Amino acid sequence: MQDHTFTIVLEPDHETGGYNVVVPSLPGCFTQGDTIEEACQNAKEAIQCHLEGLKIDGIVLSYLTKEAEFVSTVSIPVAYA
Repeated sequence: MQDHTFTIVLEPDHETGGYNVVVPSLPGCFTQGDTIEEACQNAKEAIQCHLEGLKIDGIVLSYLTKEAEFVSTVSIPVAYA
């Protein structure tokens, strides 16, 4: 079995606390956690379950050979009325 690297995006949940997590390269794969550490661990489990589901459905992801995403941030001035 070969290891693959997945980019995950954690966003603070300001309403309930904790963090929401999405996996951009696996649409529909998301989870959450109360802490960053828990959210990251839950993301690993969510990715594994998501991939197992795709395998059961016979869906082959040929792009798993390399991670092609780049995540960055940008800052822009925003004025609210």
